[in-house]
Amino acid sequence: MSAAGNLTWTPAADALDRLAPPVAAAIGRVPSARVAEIDPELADTAAFCEAYESSPEHSANCVVVVGRRGGETKYAAVLVLATDRADINNVVRRHIDARKISFAPMDEAVELTGMEYGGITPIGLPYAWPVLVDEGVAGAGEVVIGSGVRGSKLLVDAAELTSIPSAEVLALALS
Repeated sequence: MSAAGNLTWTPAADALDRLAPPVAAAIGRVPSARVAEIDPELADTAAFCEAYESSPEHSANCVVVVGRRGGETKYAAVLVLATDRADINNVVRRHIDARKISFAPMDEAVELTGMEYGGITPIGLPYAWPVLVDEGVAGAGEVVIGSGVRGSKLLVDAAELTSIPSAEVLALALS
């Protein structure tokens, strides 16, 4: 199974209407990005990989976390392969210097990113947020990620994700 699966991919820059507005505005940072339309009901990773014959080892999930220390609140995006789980409570919490950390509530994540829940992607996130990319993602070659909406996916060269200005590559996956 490949990352591309059985989908028809189009250069993302030629199909901006298939992306959430913040993703469309930032897609130029990821020149390899291609987009494919999917059934929004199949946007969740396991269903997507099965339906479209896309390898989970080349599919990356992006989650928004919120950390707090004292009166300060910090947000970050965490990108990890679908086959792995991110060490949110230890590695991510320490990295963003938070005392407490959790997944951002759905409505908050949607409002702050301008993206649909289940389609959140590291491309086009608020500039101040760190984008923590697991080293497994960075070394995966082509990966499928969200497009900001549930009705499409992006296929990108993972190395380009590490060049997003706020991106940092870390060992995030639990072993």
